[in-house]
Amino acid sequence: MAVVAHTEEDVKLLARLMRAEAEGDGRLGMLMVGNVGVNRVIADCLDFRGIRSIRQMVFQSPGGFEAVQKGYFYQRAREVDIGLARQVIRGWRYHPATNALWFFKPPEGQDCPPQWFNQWNVGRYKSHCFFAPTPSDCPRVY
Repeated sequence: MAVVAHTEEDVKLLARLMRAEAEGDGRLGMLMVGNVGVNRVIADCLDFRGIRSIRQMVFQSPGGFEAVQKGYFYQRAREVDIGLARQVIRGWRYHPATNALWFFKPPEGQDCPPQWFNQWNVGRYKSHCFFAPTPSDCPRVY
């Protein structure tokens, strides 16, 4: 059962985003990026009010994903990536991205800051730091 409405094109779009943002962190890193994306569609809070679809989430501007500005994002989705996108659309969640709405990659050798744009760090996986809102700010992602 899906946690967000989607079309087959949405699945491929999410798969391309996950690959472009986190392929270097492996499948689990890509799944965590997918969690953040799905959480943004569910959230309806903070920077993500009115984001109701995967397409809106992927191309949100300002506040969207850097990957959509690079050619690598526009490659065809691979079957393995499509399978990963289907997992997060079904609601599979992976810590530390479980309730996260943001992630970023700090410069090489640097730690994750405790806060990023007033949001608390909830953990790191390989090269990405994840940040989640409080349950009172965004109850729908909890």
